Amino acid sequence: MNVPTSFEELLAQMVSFDTVNPLVGGAADGEEKLAAHLERLARGWGLQTRRGPVPGSASAARNLIITCEPVPGGEWLLFESHLDTVSVAGMTIAPHGGKIEGGRLWGRGACDTKGSGAAMLWALREYARDARRPRNAALAFIVDEEVRMTGAMAFAKTELKEFLPKLRGVIVGEPTLLRPVVAHNGVIRWKTTTRGRAAHSADPSKGVSAISAMLRVVETLESKYVPSVTRAHPLTGRAAASVNVIRGGTAVNIIPALCEIEVDRRTVPGETPEQVLRERDAALAGHTVEHDSLYVVPAMDDKPGRAFHQWISPVLTRHGCDATGRGAPYVTDASHYAAAGAPTVVFGPGDLAQAHTKDEWIALDQLKTAAAVYLDLLRAPAGA
Repeated sequence: MNVPTSFEELLAQMVSFDTVNPLVGGAADGEEKLAAHLERLARGWGLQTRRGPVPGSASAARNLIITCEPVPGGEWLLFESHLDTVSVAGMTIAPHGGKIEGGRLWGRGACDTKGSGAAMLWALREYARDARRPRNAALAFIVDEEVRMTGAMAFAKTELKEFLPKLRGVIVGEPTLLRPVVAHNGVIRWKTTTRGRAAHSADPSKGVSAISAMLRVVETLESKYVPSVTRAHPLTGRAAASVNVIRGGTAVNIIPALCEIEVDRRTVPGETPEQVLRERDAALAGHTVEHDSLYVVPAMDDKPGRAFHQWISPVLTRHGCDATGRGAPYVTDASHYAAAGAPTVVFGPGDLAQAHTKDEWIALDQLKTAAAVYLDLLRAPAGA
């Protein structure tokens, strides 16, 4: 594959790689192939690269960390973008075509979030050529954001800690319409199981239906627990809870011995897992259930990153971006970096309304502005 001569060409190349997350039907080596391509490009542009292992990932890929260190012992500015995408099922355009038409580039991941990654890498390429480079820069391409966030969790526990003592902050690339997201909600998910006793359906009295027991559990959750989830944050909105998956039974002529549900609980900044689970258990008191498969992504509060947001704001304003800090109801990799002590802001080109769609695209003018903003942040005077 040729070396790209523009950020548009770079993004088209990135979109051409099928990096659908393996947990939603993608190939195990999709992200690794893109990471290897980006690593070759980065090295060709005089940048340093290394890989970070990702325990528990369904992908064969490792995180890719690209660095430019002109000031040994100096300040670092860190950028992050994820490599994986959601499924391409049902798309009405060529998922990996990277077609440019009407001021847009089309394809899966163009908006979420290869656009951010291309703009970041292009800015780093340009910065590496500057005569005056006031700070060190790093760009992390992370695996498995769309499903389990194992890449972000691994990076937060290992490589990120190396940057923290001299870290100005982290910019996580997501489609925010070039508006800074300074806080967002988190999520806690779990599986709840009820158990019964299997029997032939010709004589149901000899069995105990796990589905019937689960119906009572769901009714309690819907009528008692979900309405009690009322906490709110001024930027991110209200917390939420919902029962979204149910499985039970093995055959139509067998009384079911097991039934499972999966629950999604969106948390606002300030809520803790211990608090959420304690309230869940109180609501289900009297039911015989088991809980497992706990998955936690912490909410990101705006307070720890306020100084970093203030630092980037003049650059955003200079490029015509609205620098007002916003909140969001969704979760991103930023949760894990903020929880590890890194000042973090989510900021990138593209509109969330185009992410995960059947005809995903990104506006090229947004991409151009993002690359310019990222580059000017790298060039900002150190210590300012």
